Amino acid sequence: MSGSVVVALDVGGTGIKCGLVHPDGRTYHAERHPTRAERGPDAVTETILDLAEGLAGRARADGLTPLAVGVAVPGVIDEAAGVAVWSANVGFRDVPLRDLATARLGLPAALGHDVRVAGIAEARLGAGRRSRHVLFVAIGTGIAAAHIVDGVALAGAHGAAGELGHIVVRPTGPRCGCGQYGCLEAVASAAAVGRRYAELTGTPATAAEVATAAAAGDPLGVQVWQETVEALADGLLTGQALFDPEVVVLGGGLAEAGKALLAPLRRALHDRVTFHREPQLTRAALGDEAGCLGAALLALDTLEAR
Repeated sequence: MSGSVVVALDVGGTGIKCGLVHPDGRTYHAERHPTRAERGPDAVTETILDLAEGLAGRARADGLTPLAVGVAVPGVIDEAAGVAVWSANVGFRDVPLRDLATARLGLPAALGHDVRVAGIAEARLGAGRRSRHVLFVAIGTGIAAAHIVDGVALAGAHGAAGELGHIVVRPTGPRCGCGQYGCLEAVASAAAVGRRYAELTGTPATAAEVATAAAAGDPLGVQVWQETVEALADGLLTGQALFDPEVVVLGGGLAEAGKALLAPLRRALHDRVTFHREPQLTRAALGDEAGCLGAALLALDTLEAR
């Protein structure tokens, strides 16, 4: 199947990463395009279909055979029905993306949740590939997780499994976008780190800038970073109690801090473990390619299940 590829798209609120992926996980071709979500969901849907069609055409022009289409989007996804039920970032409400892609391209298609497909890629091709039980945690503007067992992501009864970011870790903490107070996402996401530092200093900052300030010994930077690590450790301990993974793979923007995050987080998690088996804690290996690769893998799974 060296002459075969899967058309894969990872759709975010800001950008779309897409390309052609060989069945063994090698990327043949990659592109990036703006989502331009402000145009509305119908326009974004048309962009997705146009990009997918263009990629399939490129594959054929290069002498390759497109086998299927895999699309990953954020929000609440009914993967069995192939419907983007709801996505605040993109504006989707009950969009049958899988069937629309099949109708446009004449190829089998699969639709998946962006974090779950990234988790599939990390579990099969990346940092979790030697483990059967993997918890992938994406820490970016928000926080979400994917529980992967034997390379398969468990979506839950309603497609909403893995919302680790909405575990309450600080009951008296800031209000979360979901309406609850003190959710992990409201306390320890990359966006929350910047907000907390700005509250204390009056100076706007990104999470990366806070990490740099903390490493340089800035007292308020150290305070915010420590608060973040402690909250993440509490959230991960809950994840360990619920899912009992062998390895926890951290992805997303905050994980780019590398050892500055992983070293203190390992210590904090170790200090909290009682009867639990302490998981291996590691950084994601595939970077922002994980979503595209995972979308391709999901599409291949659909082919095998036919």
